[in-house]
Amino acid sequence: MSDFPMRLQAFLAKCGVASRRGSEELIAQGRVMVNNRTVREMGVKVEEDDVVQVDGETVEICDRLYYIALNKPRGYVCTNWDPNETMYARDLIGMRDSNLLFNVGRLDKDSSGLILFSNDGSFANEMMHPRYEVEKEYLVKLDRNVVLDDLSKALNGLYIDMPRPYRIKRYDLVPRTKQYIRVTLTEGRNREIRKIFSFLGYDVKSLTRIRIGCVELGNLEVGEWRNLRKEEIDGLLSGKTRLKADRNVQRGRRNGNSN
Repeated sequence: MSDFPMRLQAFLAKCGVASRRGSEELIAQGRVMVNNRTVREMGVKVEEDDVVQVDGETVEICDRLYYIALNKPRGYVCTNWDPNETMYARDLIGMRDSNLLFNVGRLDKDSSGLILFSNDGSFANEMMHPRYEVEKEYLVKLDRNVVLDDLSKALNGLYIDMPRPYRIKRYDLVPRTKQYIRVTLTEGRNREIRKIFSFLGYDVKSLTRIRIGCVELGNLEVGEWRNLRKEEIDGLLSGKTRLKADRNVQRGRRNGNSN
């Protein structure tokens, strides 16, 4: 059975343009055309023979799926298009189909370390959705020794610039220093760690992501990339599977099932 007609944002995700959420942003910005007509509405569906263009380039569904880990250098941006930028992290991935890739999650320009790229929109949505709580671990260098009471405040949650608190899930002090700490998040809102420590009176001197779920930065050199192993992809998705199973068990209990 054909997947068509298909929602435009789903089509763009299958083409490797962006995740569904990112594709919706492209549509809203007026950067997407269907059959030479600019589309800004989210409910539009496309047929198999429709011509879809993003920023003037025709896009098509790619049959091969890619899952890439990159050690992003500081100064590079993860977006695939920005009129004010010239150094794109995706350009560091030297493969034939790199133009199909989009970043999974975000890592700001001033930060370095592990960032995932893929052309699998479903995978990206599952990795980025807050309810799946995929852990991201960072090595943070501060301008001065950290006070443990401040870390406790960050664990409990800080109200900074929105009704929902910013909070860290876990921290670990790096031996023999109190300026370096490892911080683990499960949401990863924009510049979250920098906002937390700035609110507490610290200046973040460097920020490097060293782990996403079961995928570790390891000895991947700055600017280098590699394909994710099958067990890593399965491991990233296993948390989603467990959460679904737990939710089904809870639903069964609410319905009075005891099996």
